[in-house]
Amino acid sequence: MGLSRRKFLHLGAGAAALAQSRVAWAQAYPSRNVRLVVGYAAGGGTDIIGRLAGLRLSERLGQQFIIENRPGATTNVGTEAVIRSPADGYTLLLATTSNAINATYFDKLTFNFIADTVPVAGIMRSPMILVVNPSSPAKTVAEFIAHAKANPRKLNMASAGAGGADHMCGELFKMMTGIEMTHVPYRGLAPALTDLMSGQVDVVFSSFPAAIEFVKGNQLRALAVTSAARFEGAPHIPSVSETVPSFDTSQWYGIVAPKDTPAEIVGRLNKEMNAALADASMKNKLFEFGGEALVNTPAEFGKLVVEDTEKWGKVVRALNIRSP
Repeated sequence: MGLSRRKFLHLGAGAAALAQSRVAWAQAYPSRNVRLVVGYAAGGGTDIIGRLAGLRLSERLGQQFIIENRPGATTNVGTEAVIRSPADGYTLLLATTSNAINATYFDKLTFNFIADTVPVAGIMRSPMILVVNPSSPAKTVAEFIAHAKANPRKLNMASAGAGGADHMCGELFKMMTGIEMTHVPYRGLAPALTDLMSGQVDVVFSSFPAAIEFVKGNQLRALAVTSAARFEGAPHIPSVSETVPSFDTSQWYGIVAPKDTPAEIVGRLNKEMNAALADASMKNKLFEFGGEALVNTPAEFGKLVVEDTEKWGKVVRALNIRSP
């Protein structure tokens, strides 16, 4: 039996009212502080980018975006905390390339990152940077490779944690150059870089923002960036590919929310993040940190996450590296 015209109009009016209420809800968002969870310790590159993004969103939306550092298991601790949170837009995750790597690197995750989150907005994409202690005998990538080959398994390669983008970048470098180094995982880049500066370890494939100030202060020596070409913001630093042809890795940062977060909330956050990224001062700040603004729609950001998950999955399987 078909709907009567009166019932049809009544249902249509109800749907319109619901849609209007959802739009009004999105416009009122946020009405309280928002948590932006960072899966690494304070002081590292991810933390720096998260605090910058949180500050700009706080300015634009009128509520505090509070950074909550939840390090552990290469972002898995913080990621799971966000996935298990209410899907109301008040708990967000600062996602990184590590989330894409983890999908294959860890055999027994309690969540599916792509299925259990909704992409919100990109923030930045940047190369990593190969840094050594200024006392290192290597002043170029070629010299570092020669030094490592002359001292097999004697050099220590520190990272922010096993399975992270910096760790996997280093493993790919080892595979493509035929060198052997011992991996030393830390709970974040800040302590890894601290030990590099004190001479406790020999090399770090660091995120650009975490290391660049130490490079400028001559506390660390930059040998190369990991992108295919030199980074425009630091053209004096060579790319690894100039010595190791076809070597090319980069790191992205963005925001995701628990699945089922209302599309209106996601859209509002995406709009405001993109507006912040369009600001010249924000672009310049990201440029100083070694990257470029990653302006996209939620769907475009989601596509990047899926593609990177597939890319790093192939690398992890080729290297046969898994979480212990």
